[in-house]
Amino acid sequence: MDARLLDILVCPICKGPLEYNKNAQELICKPDKLAFPIRDGIPIMWADQARDLNAPTSPAPSAS
Repeated sequence: MDARLLDILVCPICKGPLEYNKNAQELICKPDKLAFPIRDGIPIMWADQARDLNAPTSPAPSAS
């Protein structure tokens, strides 16, 4: 992720700063508790594509 791009990108909802999570390939908005995905090097800044950081993670399916 280009550092210059990170400097100008803001959360589309609150206009606050975003943090880059390299491992998850996401841009994190802490105030809104949302994670915006980065696909093929392109940040997807649509609210309906963001992951809710408060949402419970689903457990892994058990092997039967």
